Amino acid sequence: MLSIRQINKRYGSHQALKDATLELEPGEFFSILGPSGCGKSTLLRILGGFETPDSGSVWLGGVDITRVPPHERPTNMVFQRYALFPHLSVAANVGFSLSLGRMTGAERRRYVDEALALVAMEGMGERRVQSLSGGQQQRVALARALICKPKVLLLDEPLSALDLQLRLRMQAELRALQRRLGMTFVFVTHDQSEALSMSDRMAVVNRGHIEQVGSPAALYDHPATDFVASFLGTMNRVTVQYSAPCNQSSDHVWVNLDGSNRLRARWSQGRPLPAAGTPVTMLVRPEKIGLREAHSHEASVVSTDGRELSLPCQVSDMAFHGATTQVTAHVANLATSVTVTHLNRDSLPAGLSLGSRVQLVIRLDLDHVLIAPAIPPVTTGG
Repeated sequence: MLSIRQINKRYGSHQALKDATLELEPGEFFSILGPSGCGKSTLLRILGGFETPDSGSVWLGGVDITRVPPHERPTNMVFQRYALFPHLSVAANVGFSLSLGRMTGAERRRYVDEALALVAMEGMGERRVQSLSGGQQQRVALARALICKPKVLLLDEPLSALDLQLRLRMQAELRALQRRLGMTFVFVTHDQSEALSMSDRMAVVNRGHIEQVGSPAALYDHPATDFVASFLGTMNRVTVQYSAPCNQSSDHVWVNLDGSNRLRARWSQGRPLPAAGTPVTMLVRPEKIGLREAHSHEASVVSTDGRELSLPCQVSDMAFHGATTQVTAHVANLATSVTVTHLNRDSLPAGLSLGSRVQLVIRLDLDHVLIAPAIPPVTTGG
């Protein structure tokens, strides 16, 4: 439905977008995710016609709309700061674009009422925008964007100004609205959890380059680059030694975790395999690691079924998050600290506190993410 082909955009010496290419399907909720300054809002403004690319093209329904002005495109945008008229009523804001045409007053009122009903604001048309809460203003901006029934709705971080509880509620409402309308939504955000929870598919952008496109689960579980792996959620970076490929046709390899025990990991796409014994960086999600009570005689222990490895460690930090606790522990065998998160309070080892000696448990039969060679943490922005 919507095709972005080899888009480049430069502001002076700054390359905002580099050969950006995307294909969007009809009726999907598509998120563009990345850190501040990565080029995601520039890409959205090019889709809306508010910016013109230096090269490349934008196609909608098989029609090249690259040079078509915003008011002639079958798209509409919800801006980050909503851009409502403070001196007008809710109804006047929502129906503003209709007042520029030849529609009768009765027709405009019907369209406005329908748009307000879509966002659960029936009967509030006469209220002043200045009297509304942040969530209500966001709904007015949505109604105004939807009233002309665009083929694609563009949303530029529309929830960023809301407090946490309202933001979570509006996420659910926005997703439900998109499903009910069956309209294509393109949603820009820098919030990873927001993109993961709301999207059918998503693109991760860094320094103007689209790093990876896919479903939230695919990007989280199978990141194609170090940046995607590090930017989506939390990652532990552990230096291990490359051992050998699992088989000739697989992208899985064996690595030595602590000098003797090995585990399986996915190899980074497009990177040549190193020589055996080469240090490489393994990225491990905190939720794939556990803790259990230690005993004085325990060192590194592999479970009898060969599925788990326990390593002695010492708790160096704890962060309470209500139902869960995030624990950071120093693992002597790995010469590093490892973060274990999303631990249910009832599953914590008894008496766990700063300085406690416990066993870190890592599954040996999971496909951990592997990045080669041993590299420093990735930087964001640009």
